[in-house]
Amino acid sequence: MFKKIVLVLVVLIIGLLGFAATRPDSFSVKREITIKAPAEKIYPLVNDFHQWTAWSPWEKLDLAMTRTHSGAPAGKGAVYGWKGNKDVGSGRMEITDTTAPSQVQIKLDFFDPFESQNTTEFGFQPQADGSTRVVWVMHGPMNYVSKLMSVFVSMDAMIGKDFETGLANMKAAAAK
Repeated sequence: MFKKIVLVLVVLIIGLLGFAATRPDSFSVKREITIKAPAEKIYPLVNDFHQWTAWSPWEKLDLAMTRTHSGAPAGKGAVYGWKGNKDVGSGRMEITDTTAPSQVQIKLDFFDPFESQNTTEFGFQPQADGSTRVVWVMHGPMNYVSKLMSVFVSMDAMIGKDFETGLANMKAAAAK
């Protein structure tokens, strides 16, 4: 009986590991919001890392988090590093491309609690009524460990709510 239980467990584990290997090699998480403000007012909230404290969903998770700014003061070449508690980890962002006031692209490197390299993109699409459609996308590669984790919880489920919170915060910041 014990051997049968062990055999079933081994088969289940092998099946799980095999299934994880079939998961996609990349992920993408996307959220959107319409903000009643022109793109010219919203764009600087993203293009200048000094302004992220006004809206980023992770800024309030660790009030003792250390932040560093280097490179350009804003726009292409601006760098933001952080080191915080287990809720925010540590990492680095660098603006790699920007077109005022329509898009910002960021290279995002996480160091802790796990290493990963992703790309984050913000798009600002003016609407006919004077509002702006803000699109926030993060995408990156999925290594085998990430694929295994995705069997139990998707990247969308892990960070989608944070994006929604951040966009709501951005909407409030743009209204000021």
